[in-house]
Amino acid sequence: MNPHNKNHDENEPLHIHLGDDEDEHDDAEAHDAEEYDDGAVEIIRPQARNVNSPTTRGRGLRNQPVVDGDEEELPPSKTKIKKQMHDLRDLGEELSGLGKDQLAQLDIPENLRDAIREMKNINKFGAQRRQMQYIGKLMRDVDTAPIIAKLNAWKGTSQQHVAYMHQLERWRDRLLESDAALTELLAAYPQACPEPSRRADAQRLRTLIRNAQKEMEAQKPPKNFREIFQVLREIVPEPT
Repeated sequence: MNPHNKNHDENEPLHIHLGDDEDEHDDAEAHDAEEYDDGAVEIIRPQARNVNSPTTRGRGLRNQPVVDGDEEELPPSKTKIKKQMHDLRDLGEELSGLGKDQLAQLDIPENLRDAIREMKNINKFGAQRRQMQYIGKLMRDVDTAPIIAKLNAWKGTSQQHVAYMHQLERWRDRLLESDAALTELLAAYPQACPEPSRRADAQRLRTLIRNAQKEMEAQKPPKNFREIFQVLREIVPEPT
């Protein structure tokens, strides 16, 4: 028989003393378990764990994925940053090659405009390289999309104009090689050669073609050869 129960009646109910509420509250903050000197039963009160709390997160949960409400945006890589810097420097170099009138049409800060102008006056390679780096640095604060769009528009116009010049050159070569080419030219562009002036234009071109052929045979300066090109510019309209 347990010696602690010898003074109790066998039929007397057994009471478990849990301590006062105030003591229990105070001791709970310092201990996870309480012991009583009068032989009361030891009461273990496990604390509920919050897996999201900073004290328990990751302790015993190393193999469990952690899900955050908002995904953190990763910073750009060094490779991407380096490429952006090279692109800005290349764009700055292209701007430095623009003419005065074209540069004036761009909506860019005045300090960048001044840096580009100064670049045109630098002759030494080392100084040019430093100036280009400075221009690239200034362009970090500039919206480059309108600049690129403007440059692309200028490039497109330039390429179109070059194609037009090549077209005139091909017509000139055909006029010098074939008598039928003149009739084809006037028929292809009737709006440039209305009926009243068609005969005059045809006669003028025939004279220029004949003189240009003589120049080529005699290896003289191509005066008539160039004039044919100017007449063709009047007949063949440039695309817009």
